[in-house]
Formats: sequence, C-alpha cells, structure tokens
Amino acid sequence: MTALRYAATDSATMLRRNLRHMLRYPSMTAMLVGIPVIFLLLFVYVFGGTLGNGLGGPSGGRAEYVDYVTPGILLMSVAGTAQGTAVSVAMDMTEGIVARFRTMAISRASVLTGHVVGSMIQAMLGLAVVIGVALLIGFRPEAGPVEWAGAVGVLALLVLALTWLTVALGMASKTVESASNAPMPLMLLPFLGSGFVPTDSMPAGLRWFAEYQPFTPVIETLRGLLLGGPVGDSAIQAVAWCAGISLVCYLWAMRLYNRDPSR
Repeated sequence: MTALRYAATDSATMLRRNLRHMLRYPSMTAMLVGIPVIFLLLFVYVFGGTLGNGLGGPSGGRAEYVDYVTPGILLMSVAGTAQGTAVSVAMDMTEGIVARFRTMAISRASVLTGHVVGSMIQAMLGLAVVIGVALLIGFRPEAGPVEWAGAVGVLALLVLALTWLTVALGMASKTVESASNAPMPLMLLPFLGSGFVPTDSMPAGLRWFAEYQPFTPVIETLRGLLLGGPVGDSAIQAVAWCAGISLVCYLWAMRLYNRDPSR
C-alpha cells in the first residue's frame, strides 16, 4: 500500500471518529445550527419590517429583508460551526489523545484531516437546515442549477478556509475555554459587513472596513448568485480570500501540530 493510500485510510478512520463524536454529543450540533436559525427569525420577524422598508424594492418589508439577510445568516452559520471545531481540536490537544496518536503507526496529517472533513460535513448540514428554514419563512431565490452550484462551491471554500483557521486557533490555545473564545470575532464579521444592512449606510471608517473585510465579497457573491443580481468582481475576491486563508492557516496548523511532540 502506498503512502498516499495509508494517509487516505487513516484520514477516513479519523473522520469516522469525529462523526461519532458528533452523534454522541448532538447538543453541540443543535446549538451550532440553532443559533443562526434564531438570528434569522429574530432579524426577519423583529427587525425585518423596518429594515426591509429601508431597502425598498418591489415588495419591501419582511419579504424583501429575508432575501437580503439570508446570505449573511449563512456565513454566521459557517462561523458558528468553525467555533465548535476549535473546541474539538483543543480538547484533543489538551487531553493527551494526540500524544497517543503520535506513538501509533498512522499518518500524522490524518488527525487534522479528520477534524477538517468532519467539520465541513457538519457545516454543510447546518447550512442546509438554515436554507430550509429561510425557504419556509419566505426566502425566494431565483437561482438556477448553475447558480446554486456556484453558491455551494463558494460556501464550501469558505467552510474550508474557516475550518483550517479554527483548527490552528484550537491548536494554539492553551485551554479549551480559550479555544472557544478565540473564533468568536468571526461571528461578528457578518454584522460588520454587508450581511444585515448595506455598507453604504455605515459611517465612513466602518464602511471602509466593511467593504474590505473577507466576508463582504462572499456575501455579495452569494446574494448575486441566489437572487439573480450582479456578482461583479466579488466572486474573484471571495475565492482569493478563501484560498489565501486556507493556505496560510493550513501551514500554520501543520507547523503547530509538528512543533511540540510532547503536547
């Protein structure tokens, strides 16, 4: 068996381990999926009437706002799942199981690969739930099969990028508690972008940050693909941000994993 096949087999084993953890602790998954759904319902039914009227459009009100806010909620769902990844990685690093894995004849990369792939599966399932709830309360995308495929691809790239980021944050954290807090700013980025209100409505300094932070081009790309609007250069920026974050955080995570065998 080649080294590549050994790595693939070991990664599949670690993936099964992480999926079993998800099934054993369903409350964590429910919380990570439930929080974005709560925010979706809150913003649509509490703030949607006023904010939707501000957006204008043919319908206005909540019907207009649910279409606008759903892409931002999707990114919030991805960020929430990534936070759970940091906690899971930190638990492995601090409880000694990784030290045990290092004594075994398994691929070193398989431990992190199992976390990443498992988290991606969890995130995509969470996104499906959020989209389902959005459809139930009035979200009406105009996307065809090609646009849906593009939107899923952009979301998958973002999930990969944030997963590797939070894997690295989980490994860099000294305790599980600090690992749970480190990714929390990710939950704020949709608010500080175009996720909930247009950036044009923000003060100048905040508008500059909102327009150039990584979540905004992803949100605008999803909005354009799903609602039939213009995408422009947002798609290129979104892919570039996701690819850059994935590469840098992958290298960071692998360096941390190989740095100190005693951990």
